[in-house]
Amino acid sequence: MISFAELLEEQNAERRSSINPNLNPVYAVTARNPLRAVTIRAAVSVVACAFALVAVLSQNVASQGGSSRPLVSEARYEAWQTELSNWGRWGRDDQLGTLNLITPAKRRAALALVKEGVPVSLSTNTFFQKVEDVPCPAEWAMTTTTETGATDRVAYPCIHGAAATHIDSLAHTFFRGKMWNGYDATKLVTKEKGAERNSVLPMKNGIVTRAVLYDIARLKGVPYLAPGDRIFPDDLEAWEKRAGVKVGPGDALVLRWGRYGRRAKLGPDDGAAGFDNSILPWLKKRDVALIVWETAGYSPQPQGDLFRNAVHNFVQAILGIHILDRADLEALSEAAALRNRWEFMLTVTPLALPNATGSPVNPIAMF
Repeated sequence: MISFAELLEEQNAERRSSINPNLNPVYAVTARNPLRAVTIRAAVSVVACAFALVAVLSQNVASQGGSSRPLVSEARYEAWQTELSNWGRWGRDDQLGTLNLITPAKRRAALALVKEGVPVSLSTNTFFQKVEDVPCPAEWAMTTTTETGATDRVAYPCIHGAAATHIDSLAHTFFRGKMWNGYDATKLVTKEKGAERNSVLPMKNGIVTRAVLYDIARLKGVPYLAPGDRIFPDDLEAWEKRAGVKVGPGDALVLRWGRYGRRAKLGPDDGAAGFDNSILPWLKKRDVALIVWETAGYSPQPQGDLFRNAVHNFVQAILGIHILDRADLEALSEAAALRNRWEFMLTVTPLALPNATGSPVNPIAMF
């Protein structure tokens, strides 16, 4: 019986010498023993099919975004709320959370990253029409037009929805009635007065810091990840090795899975990729000041998983990390790849909205 190695060698030799039958050992075998040639060709075909099947299966496993990995349990998630908490770290009256890590020195270091003076917006264009993935659009109307000017009205009925890029204040999410730093949300966040603590207003002076783009779609060699794909700490560290940069204390982590590139090609839908819940200790260890991402959570979720916004709510209420949500990172990805520069200065200027839990923003990356 012919060996596996002999089969591969005869297949390779056939490819190399197909232009000259006299140099083709399979052709020669055919002339000497047609039956053995048929056997060889059939065996080679089986081997080739086996390799193709393995490749397809490997591709399918990769596209599942680590869906076979174990899920974070409710017990572990509950324990982390105490073990990882930043409550009291910057004093009992703090309302800035990890933005305290953005020191004057951090801002000066961010300014030093500006080499060309080229700005890139990280904002979507505001959505004013209701579609599948924007169930609560913003509202716009031209109210007056005269010979001397015009005025219009813009409203955001669901500031935390998908209508616009926005930043969340730390009064947005709670655990058992407690928000960031242990404040009693039942008393300090009401319909009558809004957020009396942890509102948007403490960010009035704006955010200027170093940011690092983690382009996980580019890491995987795809234009965008698939809905339900989970992003793990080792994905971030694999990107760090490739990009040569990593986030540290006071930095903004910018996470791209390709949401708006996918939307532009396939149309609106509510599927999403995102951080696996196991990312929480990693974020605590790195002391990230701000997270910028396209979507919160991943969907669809594996059976038995925690709720979709488990990371989103935890980082705000327990770690004190502000979230910039619904960022469009396609232009940023291209600009960073063009320069092979994955760190840059980021500026974010929320509106001065007393008692609000969020604000529309147009974040700017500066290269």
